[in-house]
Amino acid sequence: MTYTSPLLSRPGAVEDTGLDAGVAAHYGEPLREQRALAAGTAVVDLSHRGVVTVSGPDRLSWLNTLSSQQLTNLQPGVASELLMLSVQGRIEFDARVIDDGDTTWLIVETAEAAPLAEWLNKMKFMLRVEITDVSEQWAVLGSTKPVEQLSSHLVWEDPWPHVSPGGYAYSIVPEETHPGLERPWFEYLVPAAGLESAVEGLPLAGALAADALRIAAWRPRLGAETDEKTIPHELDLLRTSVHLNKGCYKGQETIARVHNLGHPPRRLVFLQLDGSQHTLPAVGSVVFAGERKVGTLTSVAQHFEMGPVALAVVKRSVSAEETLTVMDGEEPYVAAQEVIVAPDAGQVVGRQTGFLKGPHR
Repeated sequence: MTYTSPLLSRPGAVEDTGLDAGVAAHYGEPLREQRALAAGTAVVDLSHRGVVTVSGPDRLSWLNTLSSQQLTNLQPGVASELLMLSVQGRIEFDARVIDDGDTTWLIVETAEAAPLAEWLNKMKFMLRVEITDVSEQWAVLGSTKPVEQLSSHLVWEDPWPHVSPGGYAYSIVPEETHPGLERPWFEYLVPAAGLESAVEGLPLAGALAADALRIAAWRPRLGAETDEKTIPHELDLLRTSVHLNKGCYKGQETIARVHNLGHPPRRLVFLQLDGSQHTLPAVGSVVFAGERKVGTLTSVAQHFEMGPVALAVVKRSVSAEETLTVMDGEEPYVAAQEVIVAPDAGQVVGRQTGFLKGPHR
């Protein structure tokens, strides 16, 4: 079903498209809204997000066997992230996870809720679990700081960019200087029927603002940075979504093999685009290194401080020193790259896993 947020009735609201269809791209002043969101004085309507609940006494141990994350001892109120992978280790679902002591809540992209609930129902067998797609009953609001007005609601705090227990960072940038630290992120679950009253008196920012801050934080997004071949290593998702020391799950062999070799076939990069043009290249534009096609632009935005910024997925063989060009049709955009996933992941210092691969940098 097509979703339309009630907050689109606000003055100046312009509906977004693509992954964020159904909520406002902005309310008339995109960059001002982005500054307010970054400062923690505005909230963003993410009510189009999917929400799936898993209840029952076996819920955490069962999800633990199905996913990439260690969930058996997940404590109420502690945020986590999990991936559901194919046998080949490719990402099928990416869910934000929060448990309230009775129910595990999975926050996903809009189009993922129904397929995820259907797949989970097929996998429950005789276990004491109940799976429900509650997307129509619950809405999500996002912010970069805790919101006192929403403090009574269940909140998911993004673990990014910290390396979760059992995780591993594929970036050569130390955690303490990772740009994701500049973007703490909170997602509140509120009853959909009470969405308007929940934000009463709160300044609103559009989805464009949230996406610009996400890009600047190097945070990958399912449906943007992913395709049918994506494995977690390529996007630095072992950092928050994979526990390398847990028991068996579908896709584990690929996770272990690629991790031990240290060579994912592609890597996520952050791009600072030439700001002399007055337009942004389209998502899906081809990325070139010289005359060679090396990747695809996956997300792009106008950042309130840095100007035009983007994420792209490129071949691992692309030199980290190379200036890239994004081609939108016949229009070239010169792009300076910042390494997110190292070209040779074998050079990355192991975190939490207790070992070091390659020379220390």
